[in-house]
Amino acid sequence: MAAQWEPPAPTRLDPVQPGTSARLLVVPALVGCLVALTLGIYGRLHSPTGVAVDVIGFSNGATVKSVLASGAIGFAIIQVGSSLVMYGKVRWFGAPSWIGGLHRWSGRITFILTVPVVVHCLYALGFQTFSARVFAHSIAGCLFFGVFTVKMLALTRRGMPGWVLPVLGGLAFALLVLLWFTSAFWFFTTFGWSR
Repeated sequence: MAAQWEPPAPTRLDPVQPGTSARLLVVPALVGCLVALTLGIYGRLHSPTGVAVDVIGFSNGATVKSVLASGAIGFAIIQVGSSLVMYGKVRWFGAPSWIGGLHRWSGRITFILTVPVVVHCLYALGFQTFSARVFAHSIAGCLFFGVFTVKMLALTRRGMPGWVLPVLGGLAFALLVLLWFTSAFWFFTTFGWSR
């Protein structure tokens, strides 16, 4: 019988001081805010070039961006599903030994797929405000990478409250879905699928 994955036991600082675990979030949160602000400021001050990511076989960068964003959503759904299995929220599957690897790799692939998208958005388009959809997309993009940074930094800190990673992961997923709806979904429903 295959060994089942066990979630890590909560860690505590010795001795536990009131409010210590909440203070562990201060530095990651500040760094995440700095990342989000830096992306927003760069996107706003940078003069958009109109072109950044172009892949052979696709007619334009917007199609590439939409396809990559859709792939990122697919792997993010796998990551959310695997986390629900890992932490026993979906009990009918159990937690197979490979679920932790699936969770980590789906997260890595999600992030890798978002990098060319954010490069295209920032370099080719910048931080735009000309419509509610575009403004929401610009804000969500900056916030996504800020929250992602906080989550990655929180993973390395011992004694973090148990609610931190699920909340940050859920927030990152919600922002990624908002990004997808305000970009790829809008693109495919407006222009259709074209290579």
